[in-house]
Amino acid sequence: MNKYVLRTSLVWIAVLAVLAGIWVYRSQRTKPSTTASTPMSGDVQPAASGPSPGTKMPESSMPDQNSQTPLVPVQLTPERMQSIGVKIGTVEYKQLKDDLRATGSVALDERLVSYVQARFPGYIRTVFANATYQYVRKGQPLFTIYSPELVATEREYLLARENQKALAASTVGEVASGAASLTDAAEQRLEQWNVPAEELAKLKQSNTPITDLTFNSPASGYITEYSALPNMYVDPSTRLYTLADLSQVWVVAQVFQSDLGRVRPGDAAEVTVDSYPDRVFAGRIETILPQVDAATRTVQVRLVIQNPALKLKPGMFVNVDLKTSLGRQLVVPASAVFQSGARQLVFLNHGNGSLEPKEITVGPRVGDDFVVLNGLEAHQSIVTSANFLIDSESQLQAAAGAFVPPPPGAGSNAPPGNAPAVAQAKIDFSTDPDPPQKGSNVFRVKLTGADGSPTTGAQVTVTFYMAAMPAMGMAAINTTAKLTDRGNGLYEGNGSLDPGGTWQVSISVQKSGQVIATKQLSVNATGGM
Repeated sequence: MNKYVLRTSLVWIAVLAVLAGIWVYRSQRTKPSTTASTPMSGDVQPAASGPSPGTKMPESSMPDQNSQTPLVPVQLTPERMQSIGVKIGTVEYKQLKDDLRATGSVALDERLVSYVQARFPGYIRTVFANATYQYVRKGQPLFTIYSPELVATEREYLLARENQKALAASTVGEVASGAASLTDAAEQRLEQWNVPAEELAKLKQSNTPITDLTFNSPASGYITEYSALPNMYVDPSTRLYTLADLSQVWVVAQVFQSDLGRVRPGDAAEVTVDSYPDRVFAGRIETILPQVDAATRTVQVRLVIQNPALKLKPGMFVNVDLKTSLGRQLVVPASAVFQSGARQLVFLNHGNGSLEPKEITVGPRVGDDFVVLNGLEAHQSIVTSANFLIDSESQLQAAAGAFVPPPPGAGSNAPPGNAPAVAQAKIDFSTDPDPPQKGSNVFRVKLTGADGSPTTGAQVTVTFYMAAMPAMGMAAINTTAKLTDRGNGLYEGNGSLDPGGTWQVSISVQKSGQVIATKQLSVNATGGM
């Protein structure tokens, strides 16, 4: 079997074993325990241990939910990188423009709404516009009205005009000017009552009061409301018609609170509607309303849309595409960001298969990219695929390295005289029972030299380690047992494993202050978490 395929399979088996242990552990934690936990032997020194089933942990000893498994750099061969599909990309600056999708509805532009009211009391005689959403043009007759006060004012106006003509030839200047003032006052009163200019001209020409005054539409639009009925009495407070000009409408878009920082007044927008799938209505953001809907956590954003063909109807449901500009931003491909719990990670490529995990802070996603807020610089080389496999291998290597005691003199800076010695003993590890169980166990190590003879007088330490599982509320567990020399190369000691599951085991043998042998292996303890 290809060695790289075998290594990949082993990594996946380890990951699946850890996930299975997590599930069993959580299942056991929810069940009450009927037995007390087995105390550890006096020669076992637990550095940290998980909670026993059914035992309520004090609040101060609860595992840190935000703890994260440490990561270490990974070294991969070119063949290994090719087999798992590693691809390389670059951190770079881009000029970002984003499309923010939202839904909305069409509404009347309130600035294009007109109201029709009479400025004097009277009785409606004839109604010409008598249907909701009937279209009327500016100057088109709406209704006629009879008003005793209007007729009386018209008579006063006609009488003042006659007196002005009769007194125009008077030799007393004050008399002529006084008659002209009365005429002007009566005419201004008619104008303030909004009597149309053509009706005044007709009044002057006929010299007869107009009993039925015609009211014309002050603007073009659709009648959205009307209350004018024949023989109805009205006064200046009565709203007779509401006219709406639909050549320009509002679209009220619902934008989520989390996206509000990406929009601003003046940004372009496009509106589409299912009724006209091939038609796009262009507009712009006019106002961001200062109110958040408590139920949907959205904010209303008002767009202005030209509607000359009247395709958009008030109340119509529409789709909105807001064209936002984020300026020049540092970005990475979205596939390069690995979400690991509460962290965002990327893997820096240092060349020759050297990959280093790097924690970063990302902003919004724009298309296929993430905006980088912190942690990276332009032109850095990063991994853009297979991040999950690289992260798994990094965590496994970190977990294994977290509990293995380094031999004396290890490290590039150690003096040559402290270099570790070549292994001088062979380690055979066993447990009673076999396999080990949750709770008390006996650990045995058989040491033999290169010639097969028993090795005595050594110090044997066995360390059991289980990595932290932050998502499940479990801290790392590290249990160490120092074995006693029983003679003839046999070393034995007691220890307790809590919980069950997969443990990483490290065995270290020292003699005369020097490490003479080490061994690492994995064991599965029965009994559940």
